[in-house]
Amino acid sequence: MALKLYGAPMSTCTSRVLTCLHEKDLDFELVLVDLFAGEHKQPPFLAKNPFGQIPALEDDDLTVFGFGLLIGKLIVGPTQSMSSKVWLAVQTLNGVYVRCCEVSIIESRAITSYVAEKFKETGYDLTRHQNIKEAALVKVWTEVESQQFHPAIAPIIFQFFVAPLQGNSPDQTIIDAKLEKLGKVLDIYEAKLTSTKYLAGDFYSLADLHHLPYAYYLMKTPAASVVNERPHVKAWWEDISTRPAFKKVAEGMNFGEK
Repeated sequence: MALKLYGAPMSTCTSRVLTCLHEKDLDFELVLVDLFAGEHKQPPFLAKNPFGQIPALEDDDLTVFGFGLLIGKLIVGPTQSMSSKVWLAVQTLNGVYVRCCEVSIIESRAITSYVAEKFKETGYDLTRHQNIKEAALVKVWTEVESQQFHPAIAPIIFQFFVAPLQGNSPDQTIIDAKLEKLGKVLDIYEAKLTSTKYLAGDFYSLADLHHLPYAYYLMKTPAASVVNERPHVKAWWEDISTRPAFKKVAEGMNFGEK
């Protein structure tokens, strides 16, 4: 049975999974879930994911579905200046919950790892499974993305893209503080990328792929300078963001656009 992914391409989690699926050259069906119409809260979708979150991936007896986290900040409900439909949409932008038998994982990156490992002989090798040392470096740098890059960039994206949907202006104090933190992270990336083409080595991997959704949105903001002023980071970004797999996904990443 072909993989079936339920989600919205603008979602960072959905786009991360989509990019992985395209890199693996897998046959899958994307079923669009209209967040603004609240489809993820209706019975047909709730039958797939009782939490009403995206994405949801069907793969035989494995169910992968969204867990309601926000980009950098949890919202407890719609504000007076934000409609309920918009609230339903923005609450699902990040995070994923995976259930397989009795095992639960709350992390979209675990989903890409599952896909990359299950289909390791298909498409592009994202885990370097044939080389234990390279595979270890991929895991190291995927952790760096999760633990260092993501906490710095996520609040910035929230301020630029989500806060306006709440009727608020971006908080420049938060942006500046997180940009300082992100800059320090990217200084380390800059040093690393002077000796290797990609983060884990001279090969593209999940370690690079996991950066794509948030970095893509960042590059649409004035904060893009934090990347552009670091030549090796800029070259790395231009490389990974122009891969055919991500270019397909980026066409649907129009969050905040009409």
